[in-house]
Amino acid sequence: MTGKTTLIVQSGDHDKVYSAFIIGNGALSMGMEVSMYFTFWGLERLKKGKLDKGPLSKMNFLGLGKWIMKRKMKKSNVRELEDMMDDFVELGGKILACDMTMEIMGVEKKDLRDEVISDYCAVGTYIKEAKESDITLFI
Repeated sequence: MTGKTTLIVQSGDHDKVYSAFIIGNGALSMGMEVSMYFTFWGLERLKKGKLDKGPLSKMNFLGLGKWIMKRKMKKSNVRELEDMMDDFVELGGKILACDMTMEIMGVEKKDLRDEVISDYCAVGTYIKEAKESDITLFI
């Protein structure tokens, strides 16, 4: 076992991005090396000011469902998504942005949050990360 986890985050839905960071932080806290590879709609969440903007994947109800979920999570002392991302980076997690997706969607480096690793990557980087991992998840 290498003690490495790789997540590909293709969805931009709030609950799925949240889940990715919960899993990533959990793996980091267990001493694993973790890489999160963001592509397509997941990449949208890495834009400055957009991390918390996505709808829920189910029962969004024009934003009401998301508001209820965030309220329940706050009541249960679950950290905000923004804080989870900060924790992920502080614990040594790598956030990778798909260069091809950036080109297709017209996203430039200046559009992305500072936490995103500056040496952008393509599918080969993801394949290499996944090949070296014990756990690979597609979200």
